[in-house]
Amino acid sequence: MSPNVPPVDFTDLLASAQRSAAHLEMRDSYAVDYERGPFAEWRAGFRHDPADRASWWRPWLDLVRDTVARGVVVRRARIVSEPVSEYTRFLYDNTFTNVAAGEQVRWLPRRQAGAIALPANDFWVIDGQVVRWNHFTGSGASAGGEVTHDPLAAKLCSEAFDTVWARAVPHDQYEIR
Repeated sequence: MSPNVPPVDFTDLLASAQRSAAHLEMRDSYAVDYERGPFAEWRAGFRHDPADRASWWRPWLDLVRDTVARGVVVRRARIVSEPVSEYTRFLYDNTFTNVAAGEQVRWLPRRQAGAIALPANDFWVIDGQVVRWNHFTGSGASAGGEVTHDPLAAKLCSEAFDTVWARAVPHDQYEIR
């Protein structure tokens, strides 16, 4: 991949990672269909059985597993308001799938993020050099992604992520409030 040509899609971007892929999520909810789909099923009481991997494994988890198998460290940090939103509780309950694929996941209560310089958007930073901004509408629907090779954006995102990561609680130790 040429450093001046953005990858065609996110799969290509993650495939380009050689050392690290870090994802920061800062919203308390993302647009979901409250009437059907995984969130609605979860609200109705459905929970994935960790022992029945075939029932919850999906292409995203294959991508993460394959990326980690290449030696890339994949980390995800979530800044969350407490008490957590219903959607954050849904994410928390399903994070075991990310961990099973090889992602490292941490949670940071929003009150502990006040003094951190954070970008305005969720993002991925790949190898500390390429940023993929995740844009959302006011209602939480995806407004598309944007890739930048701007070194200042990469520095901002890398430093923000590292600061959040250092303060955040590992998934297996975080208690939902």
